[in-house]
Amino acid sequence: MGVSFTAYILDVLTDSVYPARITVEDGVFKEITPISVCEDTVIDVEGLMLPGFIDAHIHVESSMLTPAQFAKVAVRHGTTSVICDPHEIANVCGIEGIEFMIDNASSVPFNFYFSAPSCVPATLFETSGACLDSSDIEFLLKKDEVVALGEMMNFPSVLNGDVEVIRKLELARLYGKPIDGHAPLLSGKELDKYLEQCIVTDHECTTFTEAIEKKQKGMKIMVRDGSSAKNMEALFDFTQRITYLKNQDSFGIIPTEVLERRIHSPIFDFIVTDDKNSKDLIKGHLNKSIKKAAEMEIDIIKAIEMVTINPATHYGLDAGVIVTGAKADYIIIDNLKDFNILKTYISGKCVFDGKNVLFDAPQIKAKNTIKTTKKNPEDFEIYYEGEECEVNTIECFNTELLTQKTTAKLKCKNGKIQSDTNQDILKIAVVERYGQNQIANAFIKGFGLKKGAIASSIAHDSHNIIVIGHNAEMMAQAVNKIIDNKGGIAVASENFKDSLPLPIAGLMSNEDAHTVASKLEILQKMSSALGCKIDNPFMTMAFMALLVIPSLKISDKGLFDCDAFEFIDVIKN
Repeated sequence: MGVSFTAYILDVLTDSVYPARITVEDGVFKEITPISVCEDTVIDVEGLMLPGFIDAHIHVESSMLTPAQFAKVAVRHGTTSVICDPHEIANVCGIEGIEFMIDNASSVPFNFYFSAPSCVPATLFETSGACLDSSDIEFLLKKDEVVALGEMMNFPSVLNGDVEVIRKLELARLYGKPIDGHAPLLSGKELDKYLEQCIVTDHECTTFTEAIEKKQKGMKIMVRDGSSAKNMEALFDFTQRITYLKNQDSFGIIPTEVLERRIHSPIFDFIVTDDKNSKDLIKGHLNKSIKKAAEMEIDIIKAIEMVTINPATHYGLDAGVIVTGAKADYIIIDNLKDFNILKTYISGKCVFDGKNVLFDAPQIKAKNTIKTTKKNPEDFEIYYEGEECEVNTIECFNTELLTQKTTAKLKCKNGKIQSDTNQDILKIAVVERYGQNQIANAFIKGFGLKKGAIASSIAHDSHNIIVIGHNAEMMAQAVNKIIDNKGGIAVASENFKDSLPLPIAGLMSNEDAHTVASKLEILQKMSSALGCKIDNPFMTMAFMALLVIPSLKISDKGLFDCDAFEFIDVIKN
């Protein structure tokens, strides 16, 4: 039995708004008939009807929520579908972890699509809990829920023709699944060689120039607006858009009025979040990004297309547009200026009525994945015989995943190299969590901590325990709290201690978004009280272990030069 109603709809195919009679039957749009409005016409829906939003690239685990709990908060913001790469849990639990994500996702009325994680582990220079080879990838690509091959982060192996990596790319093409890319700063002939493998998207562009080169060479560009990495300001830069468009029209072929219209149309393809923590997620998802794009003078309808029809078309989803035969995933907003979400529908059924989410999330019984012994302060010391030494240092930046290689001269005391808060040089360590009890120590600049330590079992992508601190004693206390909690985030100082347990693979909680966000807020305030000057310290810290993003990072095996793709000594020779 179908239901019919009248509403004003936003047609993302024609960039227009018009009244129509809509019939929904068996979860799809059965009929959509434009109508003319006169004095006697009754419009049943108050507000504007839009396709439900689609996040084309997200790691749900970064919200610290199960897929079901993530869905409960996402529908409040008009999101009805996500394409998630479960490589976070895959690095911990392998195929079992991915199947958990798919199973939990199926328990709620929300559209979870998946990509098969292409790089588990991301590199061979770290210890992970699992390894997915090409036969595992083929198993995943056969699943109906899997719509793509996940981001190919190991671009050095692509360029070098690694047999196993190339086989994964070949399998994606064999099964007709698009391949997502991950190629920060890759340019010129190396980029050309990367693209020869039909890798078609990239979400790692941090400058307009980088994005334009990749776009001109055929890539679809994902504009990232996450919790830690925020690239919208750079990629939607109004001045650079004008300069680029004018340079493209150096012969004066395009009429001025056409050029002016194009300035407000985004050059790139998708808006994605990639990694969004629960603290930010409860405040907004893609709805917030659309409003932000509009504030940057992007045509708001074009911005909406970046999270509806564009990802739906690229990944072959039967959603993202209000047309006959499409899945009836839609939202009602008040208007295109205020952009408040009034209701959310999935398969024609209301899942958010403006106040309440109309479904529940199941509780998960988690097994312990933290298999390491308690640590002592001595485990976090670096020894040197002398009064002073020069060390290679990771320099990090707020809202950026890229780091720089720098050096610092540090004092030594009782044979131990000391941190130096005056230079903002702190200790950083990665503790292997899978049973080998291996620890790597180094130094980092940019966090601003004056005392205490922060630690987390979220450390991309192998998710060993990462810790940053002023002294070894506090680092040990923070790490040991995570071991006690079977995963999570912890802050330790002489005056206060607190933690957020994440017992599901050391990545996720059973709690709802507001509960997790509340605790995360407390921990971030505690970090600020210790002097931290990073907006999202735990997420930024997590990326200090991701060896496929330049320039200097750390794994449980040592300090890693991401440009040369090799380990370097902490103490500079």
